[in-house]
Amino acid sequence: MLKDYFLNIIKDSIDTLINNNELGQMTRDSEYSLQVEIPKNQEFGDFAVNVSSLARHAKLAPVKIAELISEKIIKKDFDVNITSGFINFKIHNNLLNNIISEILEKKEDYARNNIGEGKKIILEYVSANPTGPFHIGHGRWAAMGSSLANVMKFCGFDVYQEFYINDAGSQIQKLGKSLYIRILKEFGVDIDFPEDEEAKNYYTGEYLIPAAKEFICEYPDKAQSIKENYDGEFNCNYLKFLSKYARLKMLENQKALLNKFRTHFDNYFSELTLHESDLVNDCIKKLDKLGVLYEKDGALWFSSSKYGDDQDRVIKKSDGNYTYLTADIAYHYNKLQRGFDTLINIWGADHHGYIPRMRAAIEVLGYNPDSLEVLLGQLVNLVLNGEQVRMGKRTKMITLDELVDDVGVDATRYWMIMRSIDTTLDFDIELAKSKTDENPVFYVQYAHARACSILRNALNPKIDIVNNSINHSELKSIDDTVYNLKTDDFNVLWLSNEDKSLETTKKLLLKLEEYKSVVQNSAKNRTPYLLTKYLQELSAAFHQFYTYSKVLVEDTDLLNARLAVVKSVIIVLKSALNLIGVNAPEKM
Repeated sequence: MLKDYFLNIIKDSIDTLINNNELGQMTRDSEYSLQVEIPKNQEFGDFAVNVSSLARHAKLAPVKIAELISEKIIKKDFDVNITSGFINFKIHNNLLNNIISEILEKKEDYARNNIGEGKKIILEYVSANPTGPFHIGHGRWAAMGSSLANVMKFCGFDVYQEFYINDAGSQIQKLGKSLYIRILKEFGVDIDFPEDEEAKNYYTGEYLIPAAKEFICEYPDKAQSIKENYDGEFNCNYLKFLSKYARLKMLENQKALLNKFRTHFDNYFSELTLHESDLVNDCIKKLDKLGVLYEKDGALWFSSSKYGDDQDRVIKKSDGNYTYLTADIAYHYNKLQRGFDTLINIWGADHHGYIPRMRAAIEVLGYNPDSLEVLLGQLVNLVLNGEQVRMGKRTKMITLDELVDDVGVDATRYWMIMRSIDTTLDFDIELAKSKTDENPVFYVQYAHARACSILRNALNPKIDIVNNSINHSELKSIDDTVYNLKTDDFNVLWLSNEDKSLETTKKLLLKLEEYKSVVQNSAKNRTPYLLTKYLQELSAAFHQFYTYSKVLVEDTDLLNARLAVVKSVIIVLKSALNLIGVNAPEKM
């Protein structure tokens, strides 16, 4: 990466100065941090490093430090100038040419790297209760999680994606009772959901009506028996069967939607298995042996406050039932036992207080609490015709499935990761559906389609360029032409007398090169939204290039060089769109 290239040049010069005792009072033990920036004023250069922070070590003026460092730099392929404490680099055209050559050489592997070094990551996200359709927030976790997995794999991490099914506890019985009522209603039984405080013990959404119809078709005899034997009370045997059926049906629907949403998990881990396989009991026994459990008021407590939590937590209630925390501890213990180096969870912001107690449990169990990373996500405000749409599971709502059907998978995924996960997202439905430059996903996809269109036009023997047709036989095909070009063949790009053409071509190539650092930062910092930001910037740079640099020109050398630039744009746009799970259309 060019940024690393220039940063290393600066660091090498600093090391040389320190070794020669030429950088004031600065020594090898002096700790410092520098970063490469893009100057706001392009006249200064293409990259800049502010060395002013070294003044406290060197006891010299920033401009003097910059001068000393600059004198040690061997200027090759770039020029150097100084403004105050900034060292500015202005690159030569051959470095820009190298960008094109590298992209065309590596193709879809451009920007792929191995910063992850095969580190084993388990990424858990969505993990919704199987009690109903996904709400809009689940869509954000799905888009974020799958995009993060893609970019981390692209950077050499060994990522395992897991969905934790919260299928234990009272919510499953509530689901069964709700289906029970829906089945009875299908038979015309005079029954309805409670409207008082008891209503909270049911899922009243209409999404269970199809499940009731399907149950009647699949199990007609059992459904008829449920109707005939209803006496105002729920039959326990029927209720148990219906709870299991409803759980599986809801999970089946969730999996189908995730598949449609291009979100694929390596494993669906059932909470029930933790209890059925004694993993919960085994974990409790281990904690007890470690001396971190105690009894109080008839309940069993975990002394998590000794390990960073703000208070101790109940593990088993006085009625003998485990708390949600108990199964979660066992689940994370299971993850660690499976050999993962890092556990990444995407949770809602309301789970903030859950983090210290989980880290405490991990530490007690003999693992590094820093192995747990939690990305806390803010919710999505769904906006329709300027008004916020209410979202909830127990009443009529706009579900993720409905949103995807209305807006499309591409637009929904793109919008869901446009902002940092720790900020609230306003999802404007009408704008996301629009075919205008104001819609970010349309703007980016149109850039890719436009680039593909240029290549198609270049291969069309009927196209007229200044009253002359492109010689189709000379070009053969775009790929054969551009992939055989040498780095020096791109020198023709810089022979134009038009400043805007030169400026926008350079800006576009530097933006293409920036993709490498964007990919790495997205993976290291767990911030896939940076890819959408980059896609919009790259698309804008390409549109500017296209405005000021005519591609289909008579000069064959210039034509081929500019086609190579267009091909490079296609490669990078498609790569970034693939990482966020969005299609790169060739026509629009």
